[in-house]
Amino acid sequence: MYRKHNREQYKHMIAFFSDLLLLGILTLQFAHIWYSHYLDELVLPFFRRGNWAVIAIYAVVMFLFFKIYHAFEVGYLRRTDVFLSQVLSVCGGNLITYLQISVILRKFAEIAPLLQLTILEFFSLMCWTYLTQKLYFVLYPPRKLIIVYGNASAKMLVMKMSYRVDKYMICESVSADTAYSEIIEKLLHYDGVILCDLPAALRNDLVKFCFHQQLRAYIVPEISDIILRGAEDLRLFDTPLLLCRNYGLNFEQRFCKRIFDLIFSILAFVLVLPVMLLCAIAVKLCDGGSVFYQQKRLTQDGREFVLYKFRSMILDAESGGARLAENHDVRITPVGKVLRKCRLDELPQLWNILKGDMSVVGPRPERPELCQEYQKQFPEFQFRLKVKAGLTGYAQVTGVYDTTPYDKLKMDLMYIENYSLLRDIQIILMTLKIMIFPTQKTNEELFEISRWSEK
Repeated sequence: MYRKHNREQYKHMIAFFSDLLLLGILTLQFAHIWYSHYLDELVLPFFRRGNWAVIAIYAVVMFLFFKIYHAFEVGYLRRTDVFLSQVLSVCGGNLITYLQISVILRKFAEIAPLLQLTILEFFSLMCWTYLTQKLYFVLYPPRKLIIVYGNASAKMLVMKMSYRVDKYMICESVSADTAYSEIIEKLLHYDGVILCDLPAALRNDLVKFCFHQQLRAYIVPEISDIILRGAEDLRLFDTPLLLCRNYGLNFEQRFCKRIFDLIFSILAFVLVLPVMLLCAIAVKLCDGGSVFYQQKRLTQDGREFVLYKFRSMILDAESGGARLAENHDVRITPVGKVLRKCRLDELPQLWNILKGDMSVVGPRPERPELCQEYQKQFPEFQFRLKVKAGLTGYAQVTGVYDTTPYDKLKMDLMYIENYSLLRDIQIILMTLKIMIFPTQKTNEELFEISRWSEK
């Protein structure tokens, strides 16, 4: 078991040097462009350290974009997802760099050299992604796993993990009713264990056993687990405590979040106004009906408000009663399919943000009647109303339209219990990625993306 642990340590070391090599290649390519095209345009050329500073800033900007979009996640995400994340990171980093160079030159810089750099970097990224993925799966073949399940069926989880046969291989399943001694004996023959909906006592024993054996454990969290993850560490004399404040965001967080919402919504409204006009014209020309769709939704503390969207469904789509949209829903118009795929139907909610009904990031607002139905199934659904509803959210950048409400609830609570302004910015940038690279991903394909960090 310790030998396997050492292998994991080497894996992180290999990933670190691989990421460092990629960042070095991109930085050297930029350095060449800087020295060969832009340096001579300076009125007062930099000395040696000035040039180094410009190149170092480029490396830092690229690193931040790659971290935000998980573009270093070779072996964790699929090759296509990694490459798309890298493409978006390079485009974002080079855009920031172009603005930086323009400020240094005190004029709009020539864009052709940076376009050449971008194309060269795309080629480098394709080669790097292909080679590192090959190397990773040669050195680290799929893990052999066993699943221990309780009352709830683990079929869906097994199906999701089976879509990553390059990474996971579920070889055996065992019921929680099996004798404890037999379970732990089976565990020792595998690289890891999945614990799904187990009784608390059994789960605690197995978690401690895995910790002692340095055996990797994948645990399906309960709502209480997510609340505990957001707890604050305290010490009462010599006794450690976990403090769960359980009131959502504090005053400072709410104040900063509101200021950010106002600044973002005003700037975004100005920038996307031409796009919104085109969307409105397209909706009107499609079937001659109303451009906007209004609906009562719930926000913080269960308060009702009127939400605005571009209409993406046929008129009277819910005449037979409220129900969630599904993939290939016949009620969605041709224009609506495009708007939904690119998330453009949500743009009118910038007005809701300005009014204070919503925030830029938060749990998506649900209809009152659907909330009542969900609360009958799991009363904890009301926990997500501790913060304002959001235009986008953690569940939206990690899930899909058919993600189960219970899983969305867990992701919303993960966001609330681990809130930070930096995380809001990351979710916004991930939303931008979804809008630029809309995909028809299923739940199964998104298993790895839905974690904040596994490393």
